[in-house]
Amino acid sequence: MEVRTIAKCFTFKAAADGKPAEILIYGEISDTLWWGDEVTPKGFKKELDALGDVDEINVFVNSYGGDVFAGHAIYSMLKRHKAKIHVFVDGVAASIASVIAMAGDTITMPKNSMMMIHNPWTWGAGDSAYFLKLADDLDRIRESIITTYESRGIKRDEIIAIMDAETWLTAEEAVEKGFADEIEESQEVAACVKDGKLYVNEQEMDFSRYRHPPKMLVAQAAQTEPNKPAEVTQTDNSGLFALYQAAIQANENKKRLGGVTNDLK
Repeated sequence: MEVRTIAKCFTFKAAADGKPAEILIYGEISDTLWWGDEVTPKGFKKELDALGDVDEINVFVNSYGGDVFAGHAIYSMLKRHKAKIHVFVDGVAASIASVIAMAGDTITMPKNSMMMIHNPWTWGAGDSAYFLKLADDLDRIRESIITTYESRGIKRDEIIAIMDAETWLTAEEAVEKGFADEIEESQEVAACVKDGKLYVNEQEMDFSRYRHPPKMLVAQAAQTEPNKPAEVTQTDNSGLFALYQAAIQANENKKRLGGVTNDLK
């Protein structure tokens, strides 16, 4: 019998004592609950509505992305909310999670965080007519993503080039190109490699879904001895170790917002 330990990947904290309400978005963005740890539009809306009439919301993001339409729905909920939205990229905002981040009136990235932007992709099975339609659908979805980035005042040609290249942006690059507004200081953190797989805060980092993952992170996973901590220091400040270094702040935010761990059988 399989046992899977999961952590609640989105948590809401109501405003109190003059402080903004807070939302934590960690993990997979999905339209469906499979294991119970996905961030879904339905669950997100229920929690967002429960915050009530608030003037400010801090949104903390640490996600590799997931379902495009689920991400668009969450983005739209935040954009139409009357509150001022402040987005903080705790570790990484990749793929559709980067689109959700665009809902912020302000977007802040620690110096060692990253944002990954690429074209939408999928898989399928069928005849040539099916794949022609699938390609057309992907192009239309791509346009919707481009439009979201354009709302930040970024030029279309630059967005397309960044998406085509599947680009991992450091905080500095994200601010320079208009995908974020400001940079916070970074913190050190130690990562771990277990059985040849890379983990941060016990969450496996799976780069197999990407064409151009940060090479130094992949190399670190391959070279580190099994179960031996992969030490990361302040000298590793190229941005490629961002997923390691920002994990401390991400973990502290998760604790502060009441992350819950459950065992499901």
